[in-house]
Amino acid sequence: MSVAIITGSGGLIGSEAVEFFAKLGLDVVGIDNDMRRVFFGEEASTRWNIERLKEKLGLRYTHLDIDIRNREEVFRIFERYGKSVVLVIHTAAQPSHDWAARDPIADFEVNALGTLNVLESTRRLAPEAVFIFTSTNKVYGDIPNNLPLVELETRFELDPTHPYFEGIREDMSIDQSLHSLFGASKVAADVLVQEYGRYFGIFTGIFRGGTLTGPHHSATQLHGFLAYLIRCAMSHTSYTIFGYKGKQVRDAIHSYDLIQSFYEFFKAPRVAEVYNIGGGRYSNASVLEAIALAQEITGQEMIVTYDERNRIGDHIWWIGSNAKFQTHYPEWRLTYDVPRILREIYEDNRERWKPA
Repeated sequence: MSVAIITGSGGLIGSEAVEFFAKLGLDVVGIDNDMRRVFFGEEASTRWNIERLKEKLGLRYTHLDIDIRNREEVFRIFERYGKSVVLVIHTAAQPSHDWAARDPIADFEVNALGTLNVLESTRRLAPEAVFIFTSTNKVYGDIPNNLPLVELETRFELDPTHPYFEGIREDMSIDQSLHSLFGASKVAADVLVQEYGRYFGIFTGIFRGGTLTGPHHSATQLHGFLAYLIRCAMSHTSYTIFGYKGKQVRDAIHSYDLIQSFYEFFKAPRVAEVYNIGGGRYSNASVLEAIALAQEITGQEMIVTYDERNRIGDHIWWIGSNAKFQTHYPEWRLTYDVPRILREIYEDNRERWKPA
């Protein structure tokens, strides 16, 4: 028996990982106590996704309603499966920099202490397992905002002569910047995963994503950019743009493409590797451009309001470079761009998000 333990298994990336690795023949143990509902309200609950996984995968999937902050509970799970665990994918997190400011202690406990609990359980009880961690581009703080950006009609863009024009690389500093409290707690977790790799020789991969997206996102205003945008368009709900004239740019990676990168790492793991991972130049859009696409796809004119206050530590422009990962894993390719992502989210959620 080969076991994969996946935290945040009801979330967007966690659920995609559950399905993929279960289909590969692994017995998947999912850990998710629906904290997303606690963070963002009932509309963001992952319960529907957890039930979908149980029904679809049957005995291939074991769900555990556990809080990763509870060290004893996490240890017991790893004790139960021991060296049968070949893969740990840690996606559970408090994912919003807005929410983190409301309760910094809870944010840090979930993101940093929870990660430590999962890491230490892996080190003690499944040291041969591959450990994959979903970090974030917010570990760079607001340093990307110091890049020489040019304002165009629908977006900010980077000067084409700049070394990061094709995407921001991992050599960007994480120091001397405004991170937001969420960014700080994820930095702590990010560095912990690196150090457990270096100190203890564990295969650890840190994936610093930008906009992670897909049809199984429990979208809400504070987290889930593209899915929430389509949800607002479909349900005739007002969508608020926060600052930067709506010209802020995000690269977007579909959950399918991200899981494919995890699979490549799982097949040929490394120790303490850090990768920026995202849509890159292949898949990106500004908020204004995404709104235009959402209106075209849904056939609905959106209700849009504008708030001049940008979110603290928010990026004006983020397009990450996948070059390092593709050098290490040349078989991996992006298959989804933003228009295809938005169309799929729309098609897959017609019933869930239709107007009341």
